[in-house]
Amino acid sequence: MLASMQGKTVLITGATAGIGREAARQLAASGAKVVIVSRNAQKCATVAEQIKAQTNNVAVSFIAADLSTRNGVQQAAYEFKKRHTHLDILINNAGAYFLSRQLSADGIEMNFALNHLAYFHLTTLLLDTLKSTGAARIINVASGAHRGQKLDFDDIQMEKNYNHFIAYGRSKLCNLLFNNELARRLVETSVTVNAVDPGLVATEFAKNNGLLAKLGMNLLKPISRTPKEGAESIFYLAVSHEVKGQTGKYFKNKIAVPSDPASYDAESAARLWDLSLEMIL
Repeated sequence: MLASMQGKTVLITGATAGIGREAARQLAASGAKVVIVSRNAQKCATVAEQIKAQTNNVAVSFIAADLSTRNGVQQAAYEFKKRHTHLDILINNAGAYFLSRQLSADGIEMNFALNHLAYFHLTTLLLDTLKSTGAARIINVASGAHRGQKLDFDDIQMEKNYNHFIAYGRSKLCNLLFNNELARRLVETSVTVNAVDPGLVATEFAKNNGLLAKLGMNLLKPISRTPKEGAESIFYLAVSHEVKGQTGKYFKNKIAVPSDPASYDAESAARLWDLSLEMIL
């Protein structure tokens, strides 16, 4: 059973393409007030207008911000709070895959900066609004790539022996550790937080890495889900009565499943929280 989204406000990052865009469209079609966040202002404006036309919902707006940077996340949170007094659904979706080791404008390894730190920073800045809204939901888009990974706190940014697969996988493990630690910290509130694995989806993901990566992703298309299929679990977690009150879980195909044992390490989760807090100050 799906909840009515009339009068609900949704903020979704990475929503100008792929599953983020499709989730934004589905939520707008359900009547929600949708705010999309992405780096490119022109692309944000275009996508917002397209979603309005597709859904007959004029309550679609955007915030342009580079979430790989501290200033960008702060700007996004500031702009949102300036325009809105409540937030019912926060969907942390923006992410990327970097074949070569790259640094953000703040000097932080990009997989870690965009895939994890942006989730952590934006959520903590919006927590007061989420709590005051009541029964708000936080959805962290994760990945099965977290399985088999383990954080190295002595080299969290992989300055030694960078490996793109491991760097990405560790950033997605961070999503789960953050998800579980946040759930523990919100246990006395009405705010819930859950992670979702959308599966392998045919999108523009990883195509920022050049022609070879584009060809590789194109080869996976026959076994990949469509963006619409990939967004279904995100939409489900946002609107379903069935997940009301559930928190600290990992969903795949609309079902709560166990994540990797490493994601339940409370000591690592608390340590990652403290480290992340230091890095955003």
